[in-house]
Amino acid sequence: MALIPRPRRTVAPGAVLVPNWLDPDRQRMLVAACREWARGPVPMRAARLPTGHSMSVKTVCLGWHWQPYRYSRVAFDAGGGRVLPVPQWLAQLGKRAVADAYDDLQAGNAYQPDAALINFYDDAARMGMHRDQEERSAAPVVSLSIGDKCTFRFGNPETRGRPYSDVELCSGDLFVFGGPSRFAYHGVPKVFPRTANPECGLPSGRLNITLRVTGFEDQP
Repeated sequence: MALIPRPRRTVAPGAVLVPNWLDPDRQRMLVAACREWARGPVPMRAARLPTGHSMSVKTVCLGWHWQPYRYSRVAFDAGGGRVLPVPQWLAQLGKRAVADAYDDLQAGNAYQPDAALINFYDDAARMGMHRDQEERSAAPVVSLSIGDKCTFRFGNPETRGRPYSDVELCSGDLFVFGGPSRFAYHGVPKVFPRTANPECGLPSGRLNITLRVTGFEDQP
């Protein structure tokens, strides 16, 4: 029986979901790249919050190292190594993502991501409602999903509470948020185990690759 197609949709002004944007070959390539980055000079780790608690999501960064709630070139909280640069091919993928999501080639050409956060969610991982506000740029955030499905809760710029929309993100989906929604609260309240397409190259869990423009030229 044929699957019901999921149409692209605008979730909020400036926030666009493009289902199945990554084909299986591209997903497998990204999974392999993420494994290499996780073995790089800065290992994938669970960031520690100012409260002393560790996040349930594990993260490795490119370009700029993120830790709550700041960026640096050197991972002082994860061994002291310098993060790897954002590869040109990944930046180009981000440009195409913005162009396709907004149907705006000029916006895609202008997009210059200089940081990538790769988050790995196991069955129990969650991400609380938060805003991506450590950057000094209002350029869009590009989010790519690979692996298990999740509920992505996308809210508003004013509060962690309602109004928000719960969006199902599946392997290969693209979500871009910018403009009026650039600083909207968002989170992942649930991951659904064993829901990934086996062709994606990730046997379990969920990878989320987010590309950002930090606006930094040197140490923030």
